[in-house]
Amino acid sequence: MELWQIDATELAGLIRAGKVSSVEATTAHLRRLEAVNPSINAVVRVLADEALDQARAADEAQARGQPLGLLHGVPVTTKIVADQRGCPTDNGIVAQKDLIAAEDGAVVANLRRGGAIFIGRTAAPALSMRAMTSSVLHGLTLNPWNAQVTCGGSSGGAGAAVAAGIGAIAHGSDIGGSIRWPAYCNGVVGLRTSLGRVSSYNPTNRVARSLSSQLMAVSGPLARSVRDLRLALEVMAAGDPRDGVWTPAPLVGPPAPRRVALAPAPADIPVHPAVAQAVRDAGRHLQAAGYQVEEVELPHLREVTELWTPIGLTPLALDLPALLARINDPALSNFLTAWVDEKGIADLPGYLAALARRDSLLTAWNSFFERYPIIVMPSCAEPSLPAELDTQGREGALRTLEGLRFQLACPVLGLPGLAVPVGQHAGQPLGVQIVAARFREDLCLAAAEVIEAHEGVRTPIDPQG
Repeated sequence: MELWQIDATELAGLIRAGKVSSVEATTAHLRRLEAVNPSINAVVRVLADEALDQARAADEAQARGQPLGLLHGVPVTTKIVADQRGCPTDNGIVAQKDLIAAEDGAVVANLRRGGAIFIGRTAAPALSMRAMTSSVLHGLTLNPWNAQVTCGGSSGGAGAAVAAGIGAIAHGSDIGGSIRWPAYCNGVVGLRTSLGRVSSYNPTNRVARSLSSQLMAVSGPLARSVRDLRLALEVMAAGDPRDGVWTPAPLVGPPAPRRVALAPAPADIPVHPAVAQAVRDAGRHLQAAGYQVEEVELPHLREVTELWTPIGLTPLALDLPALLARINDPALSNFLTAWVDEKGIADLPGYLAALARRDSLLTAWNSFFERYPIIVMPSCAEPSLPAELDTQGREGALRTLEGLRFQLACPVLGLPGLAVPVGQHAGQPLGVQIVAARFREDLCLAAAEVIEAHEGVRTPIDPQG
């Protein structure tokens, strides 16, 4: 097995034991990047020279007997939305292509302190506001399983890179599914962290974040194995005084009943049979491991997902024509315009009412978690969505939006969610998402490890046409 095929946990152990050098690990991943990235366009800024300099410094530090971080010498990628010193935080926008970060943002700083080696920056759509990954600035990113199927978004570059063996761990961000959705599309695992778990502060931000970002936007890892998510979370979750949302919550909570609420096909949301079967298969894996599994309806699920629009879209769309003119990205324009035309924009009373209703629904879900600490539900109502579907007029945009519905509950309520592969359909990986109460990522990780033990790890793969 080549070094780029090894997961982060094993690779870190080999480096720590002196069996593999950081330079060797980094060189292997850079060669893999060079071999496969031209066919998928997952990494849009290659950091080969910087990465090798980091790796040499890591080996020298190890030789001197200095303390080693948990990710010492492990190659990773970072999404273009996170500040990384010396790199543009372009957010997929031509107007920001020269916005060079003078210092690391909080999550990148944590990865750097953890010893990670940065080999490249991964693609995202303009403003990270689409479920597909393409932009005028960086072009189209392809799904390594099938170029006709979307790689997801907005962390589509991160998901495609990990699936193809470019970096052992990828940084992603999630305000509406942008970690879990590309993890699903690319057959990898992805962890949306709880609101406040991982600091997302960016020094290049020139204005304060909107309330919707403060309530819903998080950073988290994508990887090929659940144990790598666990490792990356420990590194990413270190505190940063520059972020007022970060919370010093323990990574492991108190014991909880091993009860699972299974939601394969909610009554008011049509779900493809293959998707529902994947959820039931996940339930069987958990039941075999001693979990009590019960098919139930989730409290007000559709209403929770509908709240994303008034809370999340309203601040962005207050002056939508001017915003879209500045961004000048036709794909983003088609998606957001169709969304606004279909759902409308809340006025101030409607916005405040949505925030108040969110509080009531969060109370209902917290009560639900008292009986069922773990929820297993679909990631998407369809097995997959065609690449660039949201650029295909109003119909394509609305089908994409409906495809995201299951992704929206976690951001609205600030909950953690973990995407894990289960089964396949027509050669494309399927999967489920595991949801728990805030700051109970540990419950999601434990359940995902059970599922992964049955399903196996299916990546990295060689990109397909």
